[in-house]
Amino acid sequence: MTKQQYVAIKGTKDGLVLRLDDKCAYSDLLAELRSKVAESGLEGLSEVQVDIGYRYCNESELKEIMNIIHSSPNLRISKIQSDVLTVEECNARILEKQSETFIGIVRSGQVVKAEGDLVVIGDVNPNARVVAGGSIYVLGRLKGIAHAGANGNTESVIAASWLEATHLMIADKMELMTDELTILSEQPEMECAYIHTNGFITIDRLQELRIIRPHLSSFKGGI
Repeated sequence: MTKQQYVAIKGTKDGLVLRLDDKCAYSDLLAELRSKVAESGLEGLSEVQVDIGYRYCNESELKEIMNIIHSSPNLRISKIQSDVLTVEECNARILEKQSETFIGIVRSGQVVKAEGDLVVIGDVNPNARVVAGGSIYVLGRLKGIAHAGANGNTESVIAASWLEATHLMIADKMELMTDELTILSEQPEMECAYIHTNGFITIDRLQELRIIRPHLSSFKGGI
């Protein structure tokens, strides 16, 4: 009978990946890890990414795993990957999926913020600012500054009935709205902004949002 392996080693162009079984006993995992590290037979220094999957490891256990791997002079950990969410990360995701609604005009100098999505029913005047951890939807004229994905969510979008913003920001990307963006000057109604695969903020028709970001739709009914 073949013994189940708790530590899988895979070579990639960026170095080695150590995948650690997340269901076996912790003591069995450490025993096999020590054995694999001792018999690695590597020459030179190799970067190692450690994938612990859904196993929860506290700081002491992570340090123990790192010490075992670093006991080999040929291995250096570059990254530890975990599929486990901390309470803080879980709460942050819940907040990002919630939406808040502001009804009225966001006036010059005013700032409206939301932890998740932000829906503004009204205009956002020049020099006004709307900021959201998620996406921003303006049912009116967006003439001020909009910052979606303020916590780093690059999948966030900015949509408006009339898009004439002076600054568009999504995560850490920013676009200054100038006359060079002819798509805005010609037809600024019913449009959205998002981060394209090329890494830049792009403006498109609002109808394209269902294709660009299909996961934004949570509606399950219809034909």
